[in-house]
Amino acid sequence: MNKMIAVDASRCFACRACEIACAVEHSESKSIVEAMHEKKMPVPRIILEWTGDQLVPVHCRHCEDAPCVAVCPAGALARSSDNNPVVLDVALCIGCHACVVACPFGVITKNPNGKGFIKCDLCVQRLGEGQKPACVEACPTRTIEFEKTDDVSAAKRKQYLATIQGKE
Repeated sequence: MNKMIAVDASRCFACRACEIACAVEHSESKSIVEAMHEKKMPVPRIILEWTGDQLVPVHCRHCEDAPCVAVCPAGALARSSDNNPVVLDVALCIGCHACVVACPFGVITKNPNGKGFIKCDLCVQRLGEGQKPACVEACPTRTIEFEKTDDVSAAKRKQYLATIQGKE
């Protein structure tokens, strides 16, 4: 992908606006008020996790070589082109858990509302409309940003990995 979500965990103050925006974006109604009353509660595809004394937003990194796509026997995980996010087609998912095991970031999770799994899709519909992912737009501290891959330095990637692995 030529764009990715970048995180500066030092700015996160745990408001969880990213999680709420993500859940609402993936709800049937796309409305925060109506989503609370939907039969299937909306679930965020981004999760805030504690690493020491910092809270870090954890989400799919849409890996260039996407191990989850490589191991999916049903073709439920796919990318339409190199510049598009890895998306999950729940209708094709056979529930084998291979993607969960293969994901180096542990961000593919069981769907609590039924069949299959859920993962970040970078709000692919919003991207198609020229918008940023919902979590990025909702973040009041700009902890989460949508940047060109070239703009995310190797040092920043290393810092991010160290933070989520608790080595910082």
